[in-house]
Amino acid sequence: MFELNKTVALVGMMGSGKSAIGKVVSSILDVPFSDADAEIERAAKLSIREIFERHGEQFFRDKEDQVIKRLLQEKPCILATGGGAFINKKIRTSIKGYGVSVWLNADLEILWHRVKNKKSRPLLQTDNPKETLTNIYTDRFKTYSLADVIIESENKSSLEEMANLVIKSLLDRNDLIERF
Repeated sequence: MFELNKTVALVGMMGSGKSAIGKVVSSILDVPFSDADAEIERAAKLSIREIFERHGEQFFRDKEDQVIKRLLQEKPCILATGGGAFINKKIRTSIKGYGVSVWLNADLEILWHRVKNKKSRPLLQTDNPKETLTNIYTDRFKTYSLADVIIESENKSSLEEMANLVIKSLLDRNDLIERF
């Protein structure tokens, strides 16, 4: 059995596997899992896409900040954040204060392969979604590199392999997980 001393916030680009890997990590460690985007949708009673369409990106970002701050103050968990969450300095500061950030860094081509056919990605609803993804990736790379832990994703890695890389990196730290 394991117990988290702090929330582990998975950060990174859309398509990097934050939700999927986070669920596997939480299952292996038998600790709670939360998905910030799912919590935002539940609170708003709208999908992320509908929030963007009806209220705009800034409204979404404000709600994202509120929800993540709340989740960070609850029982420690594995927390999948939205792709843009860590870019917000207030959210980064909250994560630093209440948890630890883990960047799931995936290559741009891997990300594109994973998101190119998904209509649920409001930021990619442009004339040239691959160029948009490239620009977002380039703009966010430096900020993501501020994460406490960096996990390099590989397309050939299974969810379990990626989850085990995350778990190994967490166990290497003395402040995150207690075994009992």
